[in-house]
Amino acid sequence: MIQAIQANVLLVEDEVLISDLVAGVLTEGGFNVHTVASAEDALSYLNSGSPVDVLFTDINLAKQMDGSQLAARARELRPDLPIVYASGRYSASAIQPLVTRSVFLPKPYDPMTVCTLLTRLTMQH
Repeated sequence: MIQAIQANVLLVEDEVLISDLVAGVLTEGGFNVHTVASAEDALSYLNSGSPVDVLFTDINLAKQMDGSQLAARARELRPDLPIVYASGRYSASAIQPLVTRSVFLPKPYDPMTVCTLLTRLTMQH
């Protein structure tokens, strides 16, 4: 596996077990991970000026704003931020158009594949 150079991942996932699993794998993969459970919390974090090298968000989130709406807002705040969408309920075509510099990842996904993908995205950033 490619080793990440301490890239900062903002992980947005409202399912605690999935969030814990993915955060653990990413941390073991060398990433600094900040987890939040809602798009609103993610926007607050982005607005705080905290370092974020990639946004990794579920599409189906529990509160008012979903992951695709979050991605659009994040793109306004940070035009060059790589974004990864994940969903087990939607396909990439169902949420078109995706924002620029984004990738869609269908669930279930292999967490090690996520590490590799995020490493590649943050190396380009």
